[in-house]
Amino acid sequence: MVTLINTLREKPKAVGSGYDTYVEPDTRVPPKAQPVLEEVSVNGVPIPEQEVLAEAQNHPAENPGMATAAAAQALVVKELLLQEARRLGIVGNPEKGEAGAIEAEEDAAIRQLIDQEIDIPVATDDECRRYFENNLSRFRSEPIFEACHILLPALADNEARRREAKELAYGLIKELVDCNVSFDETAREYSACPSSQQGGNLGQITKGTTVPEFEAALVSMAEGELRAEPVETQFGYHVVRLDRKIPGASLPFEHVRERIAAWLEAASWSRAVSQYVGILAGEAEIKGVELAVFDGPLVQ
Repeated sequence: MVTLINTLREKPKAVGSGYDTYVEPDTRVPPKAQPVLEEVSVNGVPIPEQEVLAEAQNHPAENPGMATAAAAQALVVKELLLQEARRLGIVGNPEKGEAGAIEAEEDAAIRQLIDQEIDIPVATDDECRRYFENNLSRFRSEPIFEACHILLPALADNEARRREAKELAYGLIKELVDCNVSFDETAREYSACPSSQQGGNLGQITKGTTVPEFEAALVSMAEGELRAEPVETQFGYHVVRLDRKIPGASLPFEHVRERIAAWLEAASWSRAVSQYVGILAGEAEIKGVELAVFDGPLVQ
């Protein structure tokens, strides 16, 4: 059992008269340590403290106490399901996963129990279409941008270099606006990005393929626009020209019907398992944990 030892004891008194720095060693036996957790058990079957603390590593939380509580709850749910599987005579038949890993026997027993005891309805076309119509914003293709840029590099911690890069960027923008130079030639001469070899052309850009500051600038620009101000990012300053903007479009229902059905059925499965665990918990004697919410990682 993992324990916590109170090491705060009265400081030993110095002895002797000639050696003020000498301290008599403390040879007292420390007090008996207290367990970290209260007893956790399901129908009289204890869940060892070591298992709870090991499981806590799989439950990120704001503090260790919250992680430990989540771990104890997950192990109680697991024990509930395993006990019910044994009561029904279900023996786990492990399967091989996509990566070739063999399923643990206990996990197989839980899977078979849920498959046997829970009936999840198949999502109908009407249900899928209703969800689609109520969530149209979720079913759109992302906008596509075709842009060119000139990167003037400057690390965030180099203030002098960033001032120089910013000043140069404004100078280049003025030259480009006055048509004294071409964007391609300027990019080849000044840009530190590999795209300089293509005149600064970045090709097609979609959401998430570049840093947020650069993406936000593209969204705010009109097609064919040379941005009047450079875009500042962690890499330095960018002179940006947006050549083409292809707006996102609504996806047809037929293209997303299977995805919607999978979402709806997964949600139904999660609710059904939560309710099933709640029924088992109501009939069991559980110590050390209150299963107020049945929607933890094990259920999901």
